[in-house]
Amino acid sequence: MKLPAPRGSLSSALIETLGGGVSPITGTTPDDDEDLHLSLFVCYELAYRGWDGVDDTWEHDPGLLRLRTGLERLFEARLHDLVGEVRPVDPAAVPRLLTEVVAADDGPSLSGYLRGRATRQQFREFVMHRSVYHLREADPHTYAIPRLGGRAKAALIEIQLDEYGGGVTERMHQELFKQTMAWFALDLTYGAHVDAVPAATLAVNNLMSFFGLHRARRGAILGHLAAYEMTSSLPNRAYGNGLRRLGGDARATAFYDEHVEADAVHEQIAAHDLCGSFATAEPELAGQVVWGARCALAVDNLWAQSVLDAWAAGGSSLRA
Repeated sequence: MKLPAPRGSLSSALIETLGGGVSPITGTTPDDDEDLHLSLFVCYELAYRGWDGVDDTWEHDPGLLRLRTGLERLFEARLHDLVGEVRPVDPAAVPRLLTEVVAADDGPSLSGYLRGRATRQQFREFVMHRSVYHLREADPHTYAIPRLGGRAKAALIEIQLDEYGGGVTERMHQELFKQTMAWFALDLTYGAHVDAVPAATLAVNNLMSFFGLHRARRGAILGHLAAYEMTSSLPNRAYGNGLRRLGGDARATAFYDEHVEADAVHEQIAAHDLCGSFATAEPELAGQVVWGARCALAVDNLWAQSVLDAWAAGGSSLRA
């Protein structure tokens, strides 16, 4: 993946340094949300597949990790403003609390709009937004596997096996999503559309990395995964039907159709076997599980609303 274009003074200094520039990163305060989330995304990608022409040793460079930590603190403060801070909960109540969090979610119905009203161009934009996540789908949550034990670990592996197609390349969800992208004649290259998406989209992805890359937030990444699995089946049915309305064939809709069935099963595994077992094993982190789920839904809702607002105004949801 090529280094993206900067969006502010901090991301400009960071990208120049990673690209081989001689100027050190002197500031740590981003100009705005675009600068913050692009800078965080650039830092986090070093822990995934990296950037073209950037030395892999940057992943653990002390200076870059200090910068990343500062940005994470800003992001975490905004999460606290959005959903509150982590609060202790009864470990035995975690599956029920997750169900209540999902049931109480009243976010914008982007899936409903895509099912019944979206134009081909709008659906294409939606696919571009989601490509940033779906082309590495499951990867942020996989970081939790070595940090778990017992039933929780087995449950996470059970879910992840489906995400990775049971070891069959063409059945991997990352690969199925490429079929949807191909139907829209989009560039299938990993990270090809990072420059096109706004901060709200990057924040959705940064949240997963913020949780997944830190052992201390292992409860939050499990709650995040549970929220996704417990709210995925119906929206994906709507996405598939919306794409069929626009003429999408079986290959184009395969990604969404796969999730309708798989996530209906994953919902119970995630709430009970994964998060319930984890909360029992590590009761001090039970509240973090529920908090992670709240964060997942809240950040996704902000992104969905920004997309719908742009379309309602008659414009594009992508950056110019």
